[in-house]
Amino acid sequence: MRFNVLQFVLPESKRYANLPDSFIKRKMEQIYYKTPPHPNYLPKVHQRKKFYFELARPWTDTFRFQNQDKSDHVHVEPIKYWSFFRGDRVQILIGPDKGKQGIVKSIIQERNWITVNGLNTKLQLLKKTDKFPGIPFVFEMPLLVTEDVLLVDPFDLKPTKIEWRYTEDGEHVRVSVRTGRIIPIPPSHFSTADYKNPALYVEGDKDTTKEEVEKITFKPALKTFAMDIMDKMNIKEDRYQKPTYWY
Repeated sequence: MRFNVLQFVLPESKRYANLPDSFIKRKMEQIYYKTPPHPNYLPKVHQRKKFYFELARPWTDTFRFQNQDKSDHVHVEPIKYWSFFRGDRVQILIGPDKGKQGIVKSIIQERNWITVNGLNTKLQLLKKTDKFPGIPFVFEMPLLVTEDVLLVDPFDLKPTKIEWRYTEDGEHVRVSVRTGRIIPIPPSHFSTADYKNPALYVEGDKDTTKEEVEKITFKPALKTFAMDIMDKMNIKEDRYQKPTYWY
């Protein structure tokens, strides 16, 4: 019996998914107790603060299931400037695919992981029963960016270490240590959930233009709402409430 090997598509990282932060925060919340909205109660919320990250993204049901009874803490090496983006070409340094080059497919920065399209894969049978042999799926397994991969210089397609430097115009860019050339961020990194590339989006009649967004429509002032309405209606009020004291 022949099977068609299906490619399992992994979701994107929290920071590099181009999804609203408010949406991700709402999906990640696991609130155990929250005080009622009553003035007699202090606003207190008891919720999960530390999360366990794997390949499942924070806004998925799989992530919530993994964090139900998970208390494991994983020590992750801090990286000051993240240097790998979707669409980058990298070379694998470990495993059976050592020496091969591929394109970064997804980023899991919470664990310093990336997955490479079609490389470092694992074959797994899903929905296997006594009467059904199962469906083979190919999973791209994560690679540690600090040890397992190197960025490829697009000038000569050879692996290189990089440094973050500033240009004369003040732009923060990636520079190949071996050749000294700038490695630009690929356009696929800027793709969003709504459209492929923001630069190719055509504004419609119902879209809010950039000029309208940048307009300042509110100027803060030391006034109450009633005082602001009175000023707009040219109502003059010279009476002021006397101070009250509580004993």
